[in-house]
Amino acid sequence: MSTPPPPHPAPRHPSPSPRAAAAAAADSLAGLVLGDAFGESWFLPSELFDTADALCAARELRPGPWPWTDDSAMGGVLYRHLLRHGEVKQDELARDFAAEYARDPDRGYGPSMHRALRQIGEGDDWRAVTGAVFSGQGSLGNGAAMRVGPLGAWFADEDLGTVAEQARLSAEVTHAHPEAAAGAVAVAVAAALCARRRPDVRRAAQGTDGAPEFLTEVARHLPPDSDVRSGLTVAAALPVGTSVRHAAAVLGSGVRLTAPDTVPFALWAAAAEPTDLVATLWRTVAGWGDRDTTCAIAGSVVAAGTGLAGVPDTWREAQEPFPTG
Repeated sequence: MSTPPPPHPAPRHPSPSPRAAAAAAADSLAGLVLGDAFGESWFLPSELFDTADALCAARELRPGPWPWTDDSAMGGVLYRHLLRHGEVKQDELARDFAAEYARDPDRGYGPSMHRALRQIGEGDDWRAVTGAVFSGQGSLGNGAAMRVGPLGAWFADEDLGTVAEQARLSAEVTHAHPEAAAGAVAVAVAAALCARRRPDVRRAAQGTDGAPEFLTEVARHLPPDSDVRSGLTVAAALPVGTSVRHAAAVLGSGVRLTAPDTVPFALWAAAAEPTDLVATLWRTVAGWGDRDTTCAIAGSVVAAGTGLAGVPDTWREAQEPFPTG
């Protein structure tokens, strides 16, 4: 009797993607865009600086329209890339980012991204471009973290090692510094853990019901010497009831625009309100700092599990429409 041929191994990331993964990623993207636009609306004119804390404490919404920024533009690129490919293909992703930048360059990209994306769009190798910035250190900015929530939701039913690896690959395309990659991994793992709470995602999240456990689990997937990991460890140890102002002072809230200065605070805010997107965004914006990006990160993480449930129509109407195609 002849031996039957071995079955072909199933692809690791089937395409098209499972419906649940696509739905969780779409929800995460919606939370990212809403958070980005909401946070951007809180960059107040100078005459309101003295009353900013009071306005925020009173939960007085800023008038619309709330424009979205490069956080959303790049998050949308990454989401559509996953719809097409089912996994990160770095060369194609670099071209996708450059094409989106060329289409709409006035979305608040940082100076290094203006240069890098122009060069990639002109045909330069993304590896050489991203590795050359900041005297060859690569960027440790928060840009890789701000866009990656939908990727974490997409791979939520995979092993978290896969989530981390895909996040790292997505970060390298624009941010060569290991801390930028660590920030992206942290946000992606956090979004995956939140997405696992959805009834349509099968893999259960273990030991992450409380904020300290959640943050500790995220930190476990980062390099031991990572500053982002250290920040998450500090965040996990903050006492229950810690004020947003104190947490922002201890962790940083993106003033330096780096991953270590942004991601721990944003995930601390998300972990405190994991089932309430609106409450998460109010908590996050009260840390000030790089508020469009901290709110984009926190929004993408919480919405991976909740979608936009509970978000008032006034918020949706104030947000600048975001292209979904």
